[in-house]
Amino acid sequence: MKSLLYLLPYFRKYKKKYILGWILTTLSSLATAIMPLYVGHAINTLQSGAATSSTLFVDCLFIIGLSAIAGYLFYQVRQTIIVASREIEYDLRNDFLSHVQTLSMRFFQNTPQGEVMAYATNDINAVRNFIGPAVMYSADTLTTFLFSVIFMVSISPLLTLAVIVPLPLMSLGVYLIGKRIHPLFDAVQAHYADLTARATESISGMRVIKAYVREEYEKNLFDVMSDEYYKKNMRLAKVQGLMMPVIFGFVGMSVVILLLVSAPMIIEKKMLLGEMTEFLIYLGMLTWPFIALGWVTNLVQRGAASMARLQVIFDTKPDVDDSKDVDQSITSLKGEIEFQNVSFRYRDELPYVLRHINLRIPRGKTLAIIGRTGSGKTTFVDLIPRLYDTTEGTILVDGHDIRKIPLAVLRRNIGMVPQESFLFSETIHENIAFGLERGTDAEVASAAQSAEIYADISSFPNHVQTLVGERGLTLSGGQKQRTALSRAIARDPNILILDDSMSAVDTATEEKILSNLRSIMKDRTSIIISHRISTVKNADEIIVLDEGRIAEQGTHDELLKLGGAYHDLFRKQLLEEALEQA
Repeated sequence: MKSLLYLLPYFRKYKKKYILGWILTTLSSLATAIMPLYVGHAINTLQSGAATSSTLFVDCLFIIGLSAIAGYLFYQVRQTIIVASREIEYDLRNDFLSHVQTLSMRFFQNTPQGEVMAYATNDINAVRNFIGPAVMYSADTLTTFLFSVIFMVSISPLLTLAVIVPLPLMSLGVYLIGKRIHPLFDAVQAHYADLTARATESISGMRVIKAYVREEYEKNLFDVMSDEYYKKNMRLAKVQGLMMPVIFGFVGMSVVILLLVSAPMIIEKKMLLGEMTEFLIYLGMLTWPFIALGWVTNLVQRGAASMARLQVIFDTKPDVDDSKDVDQSITSLKGEIEFQNVSFRYRDELPYVLRHINLRIPRGKTLAIIGRTGSGKTTFVDLIPRLYDTTEGTILVDGHDIRKIPLAVLRRNIGMVPQESFLFSETIHENIAFGLERGTDAEVASAAQSAEIYADISSFPNHVQTLVGERGLTLSGGQKQRTALSRAIARDPNILILDDSMSAVDTATEEKILSNLRSIMKDRTSIIISHRISTVKNADEIIVLDEGRIAEQGTHDELLKLGGAYHDLFRKQLLEEALEQA
């Protein structure tokens, strides 16, 4: 339940609506509570024989009027409390996404995206049900109970005490059931996150699933998870199903007590039939508050469980962020990069991925990185924009420790094309202009021409306004890579990082792109990762990474003369090209 305290700032923001909602609820409940008095008065006048059409008309008029007033006021309650809950839901959803976007890459590596989606949808909706319907019906329950008991006591304190005796026992039963609901709902939500994660992966990997004819396997796996989700929900439903029988059972006991106690009083003329009718109506009015109590308890338990899950995310701090030592006077970068004895590992219990890297990349030069799979190439470039922080050592840009450069400034000056070319399910124009505040048609066209994708785009029916589909599904691998490259070029960065981003492009097109980049990146720094010697041979400097260390370093000619790993790779690729031509 402590997790619900996290919502206090949101309640404070909309406190005026909640206060007004409580006032309106009180007035609505008061109007409802007065209404039985006129019913009782009408029955008493009929019983005594003093009733006339005019007196009955007045009583009916008051009953109808009070019902209309109570209904209108409760409508206004929904316009305040429920609207406020929707506004808090809006704020909470935005705050959740904003916070998630600040988290470091480690969070996304360890948390399935389906689980994050479950937090953003199912859990936030459960919290909204607490801050909306639960709060509204709590107010309605409390005020209806108070007014009903007050009017009942005014008629007969003894009878009131008699009929209320079962109600505390009902509350205890509701509490015990609600206590059991919390862990069961928590288990349901946790499994829903796993189910969502699996469904998301299956849909994202549909091409692989079809290629390997694993549709039946995925279906069976999802069936097993879905069946477990069903069983967890059924266990929850069985416990929730006890709520109504407990409530109606105790309310029924109260009705029996009312009849047993009031009947002798009416016979002995100590109570009027109209007063007993009022009591019966008030007892009926008390039924809804206690039914609502069970439902509200359920909503509160669900909301608390979901808020606890959300709070884990909100309490997660980014590993990489601006510290108090950040120099805010740094607003731009030129592009000189230096690694000083840099080592890195992803977690303390894992081996080092990079070891004692010492390297200087002058501004305006091109560094190429080559090496076997798993040698640390991608990790090397991920450290420059601080997707991760170094475990040991320091990285300098323009002589500044990158941890003292504002994170936004550092990343704004870097254009990065990762190994996996991710495209949004938008138009080609929006994908290329993604890194710009306002990407003009001219900027997009220029970037597309530099990445040698402009001719392809021109052949599409809607040109740059063509939708690329989910993750760029409608484009070929090479087209996706060149579109992603266009996005980085359009940003006009001082540092350009290409992480094996032309592997799906043919060598002739690749040569044109590299020629264009040499012109674009003049006086700027470029870092190119590739497995192809043809891609890296014209770089100002080449390093060969092996098991996280710089094994060889120099120009293309120098490394060939060295006769090491680079030379062996060059000979191997020459042989492959000769075999292809043959």
